[in-house]
Amino acid sequence: MKIIISGITGQDGYYLSRLLASKGDQVHGIVRRNSQKSFGVLDTDPELKSKLKLHYGDVTDKHSLDTIFKEVRPDRVYHLAAQSFVQESWSNPELTYEINIKGTLNMLNSFREYSPEGRFYFASSSEMFGKVETKSQDEKTFPWPRSPYGISKLAGFYTGVNYREAYGLFVSNGILFNHESPHRGEEFVTRKISLAAVKIHLGVESELVLGNLDSQRDWGYSADYVKAMELILDYERPDDFVIATGETHSVRDFVQTAFSHLGLDWKKHVKVDEKYKRPADVSYLRGDSSKARKLLGWKPTVSFQELVKMMVDADLKRVSGQKKKAE
Repeated sequence: MKIIISGITGQDGYYLSRLLASKGDQVHGIVRRNSQKSFGVLDTDPELKSKLKLHYGDVTDKHSLDTIFKEVRPDRVYHLAAQSFVQESWSNPELTYEINIKGTLNMLNSFREYSPEGRFYFASSSEMFGKVETKSQDEKTFPWPRSPYGISKLAGFYTGVNYREAYGLFVSNGILFNHESPHRGEEFVTRKISLAAVKIHLGVESELVLGNLDSQRDWGYSADYVKAMELILDYERPDDFVIATGETHSVRDFVQTAFSHLGLDWKKHVKVDEKYKRPADVSYLRGDSSKARKLLGWKPTVSFQELVKMMVDADLKRVSGQKKKAE
C-alpha cells in the first residue's frame, strides 16, 4: 500500500513507519523544512530513513499538501503531526490551533480531494477528556478539555467525525492515552524524569525540578500504540477507539521507579516548583480500551515498570556515550 504519515519525524511517526515499512508498504512522510536539515527521530535510524520517501511540506500549507497527495494518491493516511506539548499550548495557543485544527482540516480536505476511496487516521488524545468525572474514560465519555492542546484535539476529533458522516469518507479516530518510549521528546515530563535520573546517577546534575507530582496518567508504550493505529484502519468500518492500558500511575510513581532503577533515593534530588504547574491542570486520566480489545484484538504488551526502566536504560546508554566522547 501507499501510505502518507504526517508527523513522521516524531516518536509515533518513527515506530509507525518502522512497522509499516517492515511489511513492505510504500511509506511517504511529510516533513517540515528546517534550517538544521533535521529529520527528528528518523536521524537515529539511517537504515529505516533510507526506506522511506520523504516530502517537504507543512500541514498549515494546503498547497504543499495538495502537491504531495496528488503525487502519491495514498491508500492510507496517518495524521500524527501536531503541536503536542501541553505546556507549550498555554504559551502559544494560536500556533497550537493553527497546527492542530487548521492542519487537520487541510489534511482532510487534501485526502477528500485526492484519495476519497482511501482510509484516514487521526491521532486524537486523552487530553480531550480533561476534567473527568468518571473512574475511567471510553469512547462515550463527555469531553471537558482543560488546555488549548486538549481543545485542539477535540476539534480535530469532531472534524474527522463530521467528514465521515457528511462525505462518507473512511475517517477513524484513535483517542490515545499517554504513550512513551526512549524516543520521547526531552520536553515531556516522562523523558525529563528518565534523563535527569541518569544525569544525577552519573554526577552530571544534582537535582530535578517538577510541577505536580500527584498528577495521574495512563501510560503505555508507543510501539504498542502505533500497532493499534494500524488495526484501526484495518477494521471493516471507520470508527473511534480509545487506546490505553487501563492502569493509572502518578508522576511520583514514575519518578520513584526511574530513580530506584538506578539505586537512587528520589526524595534527595527532586524539588517541586509552582511555576511548572499549569493554569488548569488535568489531575487524573485512565482509559477504558475494552472496545479496541474486543473489536481489534489489541492489547498492550509492555508494563508501566518495564516502560520506565526501558527509558532509563536507553538514556543511560546515550548519556554515558556522550560523556565518554567529551572526556
